[in-house]
Amino acid sequence: MPDSATVQDAAHSSAPNLADRLRRVAAVDGDRPALHWRDRTLTWSALDASVTATARALAAAVPPSAPDGHPPRVAIAFGNTPDFVVTYLAVLRAGLVAVPVNPGFTARELRHVLADSGAAVLVGAAEVVDRVPTGDLPALTAVHTTPPVTDGDEAAGFPARDGDDLAVLLYTSGTEGRPKGAMLSHRALAANHAQVDRIDPPVVGPDDTVLLALPLFHAYGLNSGLGAVVHHGATGVLVDEPGPTGALDEIARHRVSVLVGVPSMFLAWADAAGDRPGVLDSVRVAVCGAAPLPPAAGARFTEVTGHPVHVGYGLTETAPVLTSTLVGGEPKPGSIGRPLPGVELRLVGSDGVELWRDGVPTAEEDADELHLSDDPEGTDPGQIVVRGANLFGGYWPDGRDGPDPDGWWPTGDVAYADADGDLFLVDRLGELILVNGFNVYPHEVELVLQAHPGVAESAVLGMPHPRTGETVRAYVVRAAGSTVTAEELLGHCARNLARFKCPTAVEFVDELPHSAIGKVRKTELRPAAPPVPAPAPPTEIRTEVSDVQ
Repeated sequence: MPDSATVQDAAHSSAPNLADRLRRVAAVDGDRPALHWRDRTLTWSALDASVTATARALAAAVPPSAPDGHPPRVAIAFGNTPDFVVTYLAVLRAGLVAVPVNPGFTARELRHVLADSGAAVLVGAAEVVDRVPTGDLPALTAVHTTPPVTDGDEAAGFPARDGDDLAVLLYTSGTEGRPKGAMLSHRALAANHAQVDRIDPPVVGPDDTVLLALPLFHAYGLNSGLGAVVHHGATGVLVDEPGPTGALDEIARHRVSVLVGVPSMFLAWADAAGDRPGVLDSVRVAVCGAAPLPPAAGARFTEVTGHPVHVGYGLTETAPVLTSTLVGGEPKPGSIGRPLPGVELRLVGSDGVELWRDGVPTAEEDADELHLSDDPEGTDPGQIVVRGANLFGGYWPDGRDGPDPDGWWPTGDVAYADADGDLFLVDRLGELILVNGFNVYPHEVELVLQAHPGVAESAVLGMPHPRTGETVRAYVVRAAGSTVTAEELLGHCARNLARFKCPTAVEFVDELPHSAIGKVRKTELRPAAPPVPAPAPPTEIRTEVSDVQ
């Protein structure tokens, strides 16, 4: 059996197609486990053979190119199971375009993605297929409830695809309208692995076992999770139902060394591991992304396990990682870290002035101007604008709203940098609240609310106001056993925020609407009861909350 260095050489070949990396790893280390799922283990050789058999079936089922000039699309609608992995890699091997679909979508949502993408084939779980109105989708010519197979040992005959060819259509969550497909090429997917590979010490290697509990239909689970396993020839542990303990039994059973999760998972692991000392001893790296990690949650996990939680930031359109605290080595509470090697990042003010670029402030300081960041030596907030080989080619089908001719793309996210060059995410540009012309970043208000012991979670939105233009409304989930009142929270905000940032209404809800990866869907929040009027914020008592950005 070859050693890890041999596997690393195979996995780090120049092949831009992830399915080619699979073949190379299988050729040199076919007997090692590629995937664990429930009581089943799939070796690299077995996975490679299954992928080839399904690739043959898919290639035979569709023409070599679609009428629109792109390779035919294949929709994949499974949970985190071997069927998803086999179908996804088979689509890439066959030179087709994968369209991962959330299996929890309603019939209306499924129809939109299938119709918009023009998918010719759907491979999905039976319960998903039952919700698909096939008669209303003329482009859809074949539907399978398991990966189709055609016998044959060789991979010859599959069309060769260039690195710039479309590999995946990933549909965004649709928080700003109907979901739209981000066009990711083979080169973009591979580039993000190459960028992460330049972090020292390595994040993932061939000897690692990686938890694959994040949804594989999402960029984070698909490329940062599954893609990293294939890229490095590591071992993945598929979890389709993490449960209340976040699959802690599976983590312990397979001695997972790399945890990739979202904030809710880290809270679950910290709570469950507190009663099971040593259960996470195999973990080497813990990375959180997809949604902001509350500093208290990260501290709790570190206290219980002894492992720091590193934070990454990215988007579907960037395949997905742009920054990580792993770049600097030490996670800083509230920070999203520094740009990955190979990613160029600028902060641009609302007036178009460049504030910061790749770790260096670029705007001239105005001594009379008020700093909006906590660090007087840091920058004011600006929109994150990025350039790199991992960027998408625009939105389906015509590449609209992609990078500009120079390769730069505005993310719509706002951040500031401190004096060390560490970035802190502030908010989405579209969620900025303007109160009497002053900028209010909802995330700052949410951090203050969540610092109150009676608050489990909060979401802040701007609402129209006849006098101030907009006003701040807070939706709050009380902590278990809490009886905190709106008046108490409004007073807490008044002690920790400037007057114009303070909520004028608080509404208590049982829970907040979340996406599949834990982001709050603010567009689904609507006033359900008359708001509690705010008393005039007292200006004579002000204290600072240490973890507020």
